[in-house]
Amino acid sequence: MSTAHQPRTGPVVGVLAFAGIVVALMQTLVVPLIPQLPTLLHASASNASWAITATLLAGAIATPVLGRLGDMYGKRRMLLVSLALLVAGSVVCALADSLTPMVIGRVLQGCAMGVIPLGISIMRDELPPEKLGSSMALMSSSLGVGGAFGLPGAAAIAEHASWHVLFWVSGGVGAVAIGLVLLVVPESPLRGGGHFDLPGAAGLSAGLLSLLLAISKGADWGWGSGTTLGFFGAAVVILLVWGRWELSTAEPLVDLRTTAKRPVLLTNLASIVVGFALYSMSLVLPQLLELPKATGYGLGQSMLAAGLVMGPSGLVMMAVSPISARVSAARGPKVSLMIGAVIMGAGYGFGVLLMDAVWQLLVVSSVIGAGIAFAYASMPALIMSSVPPSETAAANGLNALMRSIGTSSSSAVVGVVLAHMTTTFGTTTLPSESGFRTALIIGGAAAVMALAITAFIPGRRQPTLSAAGDPAATAQVPDHTPAT
Repeated sequence: MSTAHQPRTGPVVGVLAFAGIVVALMQTLVVPLIPQLPTLLHASASNASWAITATLLAGAIATPVLGRLGDMYGKRRMLLVSLALLVAGSVVCALADSLTPMVIGRVLQGCAMGVIPLGISIMRDELPPEKLGSSMALMSSSLGVGGAFGLPGAAAIAEHASWHVLFWVSGGVGAVAIGLVLLVVPESPLRGGGHFDLPGAAGLSAGLLSLLLAISKGADWGWGSGTTLGFFGAAVVILLVWGRWELSTAEPLVDLRTTAKRPVLLTNLASIVVGFALYSMSLVLPQLLELPKATGYGLGQSMLAAGLVMGPSGLVMMAVSPISARVSAARGPKVSLMIGAVIMGAGYGFGVLLMDAVWQLLVVSSVIGAGIAFAYASMPALIMSSVPPSETAAANGLNALMRSIGTSSSSAVVGVVLAHMTTTFGTTTLPSESGFRTALIIGGAAAVMALAITAFIPGRRQPTLSAAGDPAATAQVPDHTPAT
């Protein structure tokens, strides 16, 4: 990389991180509206939940596809396409008054989930080696940061203005992100070349659609119902056929041989359980904050107050991400991921014991947020130290997909726990205190599982550029910790 690019390092990182935060804000937009969605969209509660499910499914399918297209045709170009889809989806949702246009808009918004892995890959191509670790850490953590900041903002707008304003704001900040990317972010000269694997994209999309539909809607359909089991069975068959195709084609959408490398495979498995742990907190703590004090365990806070309690975890993530990068540089990203898992586990342990006051849940969310920042910041370095530069966007896209599978699994599991461990308050059935504790214990168990998986990842330093400054040449230097 030429030195001419180096003065632009700060603006490039800032713009890419801002784009990641914009995408995360989009995800949290509808959280304050969840109880009101059936009324607002004139639909049943089960059908209204598609406003959330559709975004998850679209993001899971679009992320690896846009990653591969980014490697082939330009990462900046695909980043702009993703942000344009977010703006278009926001406008559709802002104009919607019924379920169908809302779902269409949320699908378009979900396609923007490829922004974060594409941004990380642009950083690898454009930044000097001394800036790469901390910049990737910030970009990777932007998903959690944006989600934490977005919740109180969305709650404030939802309480004091029309819900349509949420989506006009989303479209506006998305347009600002597009303008900044056009002005500041250069297009990488690195290309993977080849042809797009259309059968592979179709197979992966069908398999993921079947799997995530079964996970996200299983509680509504019944876990033992023919529909749920049919989708699970279809997912297994389709993904097996897809895997056989990917191994036999010369230019696959996902290089399964690279993905099967021990560091990449184990990092992706750890990403699933870290994503599970992240979403468990988001499902449990706001409900505890907003339930009436008369229940004996609810804290009686307004929607806005609950969002403000969750907000500081975003500040913690921003502060901790550079620390994680420094630890990765000194001891290897494996160590950072293990530290993150330990902190998350400790946070959930505190949560099981500290549920009686607002300040306690603020501490719990901040500790878990610190763990998530450590974990998320380390994952791109682990992935990119094991794949060639021409495949970084696709590999990061697959890693982001693993996190999405973790969050959707968390939604299903925690939803089942809270739906079956209930208490009666007046004429209303609510999740019980023991149900919330059980959900927190499950989140802590996911953190412990992430620690166990990470222990078997071979130790590597974060990827560095060659002495000649060629971003295509990455060094994999053992860290100071022996591989397990």
